[in-house]
Amino acid sequence: MDSATSSDAEASRANPAWRSLRWKIAALVATAACAVALAVGLLVHRSTYERLLGEGGDRAVTALLPAVHTYRQTGRTPSFAQEPPPPAVRARLARTDGFVTWYDDRRPDIPWMWAAQAVGGRILAVKVDMGSDLRGLEALDRHMAIASLTVLAVVVPLSALAAELPNRRLRRVAATARRIAAGDLDARTTPECGGRDEISEIAGTVDAMADSLRDRLLNEQRFTADVAHELRTPLMGLVAAVTLLPPGEATDLVTNRVQALRTLAEDLLEISRLDAGIEQADLRPVPVAELVRAALARSGLDGRVTVAGRPTAETDPRRLDRILANLLANAARHGAPPVEISVSAATIVVRDHGPGYPAAVLADGPRRFRTGTPERGRDHGIGLTIALGQARVIGAALTFANAADGGAVATLRLPPPRDAYEPYMS
Repeated sequence: MDSATSSDAEASRANPAWRSLRWKIAALVATAACAVALAVGLLVHRSTYERLLGEGGDRAVTALLPAVHTYRQTGRTPSFAQEPPPPAVRARLARTDGFVTWYDDRRPDIPWMWAAQAVGGRILAVKVDMGSDLRGLEALDRHMAIASLTVLAVVVPLSALAAELPNRRLRRVAATARRIAAGDLDARTTPECGGRDEISEIAGTVDAMADSLRDRLLNEQRFTADVAHELRTPLMGLVAAVTLLPPGEATDLVTNRVQALRTLAEDLLEISRLDAGIEQADLRPVPVAELVRAALARSGLDGRVTVAGRPTAETDPRRLDRILANLLANAARHGAPPVEISVSAATIVVRDHGPGYPAAVLADGPRRFRTGTPERGRDHGIGLTIALGQARVIGAALTFANAADGGAVATLRLPPPRDAYEPYMS
């Protein structure tokens, strides 16, 4: 499966069919077609109904005229004109001197059209059957409904198919944007979203954004690496100069600060390598509990390790030790004892009992040179950033949370071992 197909599949899983743009367009077309069919159907029905009533009235008047003529000539009322008209016809005759017509739909199954005229004080009225006309109108309504449904059955799938191409292009743009957000700054949309429409404009904008973001990140990585390299030479001179100072409190203070600067420079170099993606993990089966105990012992913290079983992971022991060292250093600087480390299967949880991680770390993850809140100290804020970068190198997942009863909780999930257990020698 190629990347475009897999991106479409991922987009389909993330966006249910009924929420996709394709089916929204199909629903809009179906609604518009239904509205047009309804409007046309009502117009045709109404005009046909009025025409039938007009034709029925003409037939009724045509049938009434011979009766009127016969009555005026002979004074006799023909038998077909002797039926008493309904009250509605009499009421209409009271308001005119000529003939009137009236549609009698009191019984929908037997509709009539009446025609009546008052002649010499007598009302002559006839009626004609409108049943066949109304049945024809009902048949016309059914045929229009069937024709509308047939058209909808053809138009809706065609509109869905027609909307699939722009919908697929939009999904690819969205998939590319997700890849860029995940860190793949080489992802581009233009080759897959050609054309000169609005979608192509969006695709070009996403590509331009990716180019700009990549350039900014590369410049930042170069700057970080350059600063770290440039700092190493004067720092080495400072380290050598400090050894020449006489023992004393001032010398200890200067030595401490120089060591802090040296550690910062080394951390910056490590971050630049992690950002550049040039780090490669040396994976091997590692007994996790032994490595965790060794890291806690080197940190000098007051803590305890809880181990379930004999957990082993396929990982890089040096990088895992680096992650644990940064997590423990963060707990020492910003947390409070005791530090609790639990190891279960391929999961390591480091918890302290301090104020917990600040909201910015929980929401956005650790950021270099940002400690979040004053109570978490005044260091450079890059320890957790390094831990997160090293976790990515070894294929682990590092998450941060706060315990319900207080304290910061860092959870490291390591990939499981692929081969049998092999002893690890430090």
